Amino acid sequence: MRVLITGASGALGPFVMRALMERHDLVLMSRRPPDPAFAALPWIQGDLTVFDDCQRAVQGVDAIQHLAAQPSPVDHPRLRQRAAAQGIPFDATFQSNMLGLYYLMHAAVAAGVGCVVMAGSNCALGHGYRISQTPFPIQALPIDESHPAYPEDSYSYSKLAGEMLLASSTRAYGIRTYVTRPGAIYTPERRQHLAHHATAATAWDPWLWCWVGSEDVANAHRLLMEHAEHLPLHEVYYLTADDTTALEPSAALLAQFRPDLLPCTKGLHGQQSFFATEKLQQAVGWQHHTAWRQT
Repeated sequence: MRVLITGASGALGPFVMRALMERHDLVLMSRRPPDPAFAALPWIQGDLTVFDDCQRAVQGVDAIQHLAAQPSPVDHPRLRQRAAAQGIPFDATFQSNMLGLYYLMHAAVAAGVGCVVMAGSNCALGHGYRISQTPFPIQALPIDESHPAYPEDSYSYSKLAGEMLLASSTRAYGIRTYVTRPGAIYTPERRQHLAHHATAATAWDPWLWCWVGSEDVANAHRLLMEHAEHLPLHEVYYLTADDTTALEPSAALLAQFRPDLLPCTKGLHGQQSFFATEKLQQAVGWQHHTAWRQT
């Protein structure tokens, strides 16, 4: 397949490119040049928020790995001042994650692209970046794709709305669309740092100590694209490691910080993740392989 990779110069891009380049012909798109290691691959310098750039990028493409995104809510009350100091417009999250996706999907449909796999976020749930300061209403643990979402910020909202935009494109045009909901993505370097600096928890983590290895995300994206013909036309999948970033057992974290959640918890063992990935595992045989704990 000829595959377009958006966000090719981002942190996740190189891992997805390595997972695909031996089996597929790749076309890269990003605002900045990708890593020199991929200099032999065709690169389109472009911005998703420019429709003409999206149209150029999708020509002759069979599938899209959509990795580009603004990775935080830059208009958030606690982040807006810092973003402004970096010259990031207050609406950058909405522009990139919503308008950019809208343009990309319109271009993809017009060009006859058959499949889009998008890196979403487990933030679509709404458990992080809470503006109201109210706790996220967890109804069941581990959390799976059936759990209701309650986003408050532009990043979480844009990720949830992006899923809906892809689903609507599938219903309207028949294009296959798949969204992963990765937790915090950890490169090998970040895993090594965690292994040497992890400390005991002192408070409840609204992010639920969630993580996933960069290589495991790349593998999931490859599997979804290559198995698309055997999947429903549109699906969303949580994508997290089997364990947490905490030293303590997950049940102990609940008992210490959120005993009110114990009645809605189903048999957590060891440092088991608070997110369930059975749906992804059953769909394409994905397994989590990376680790950070020292043995």
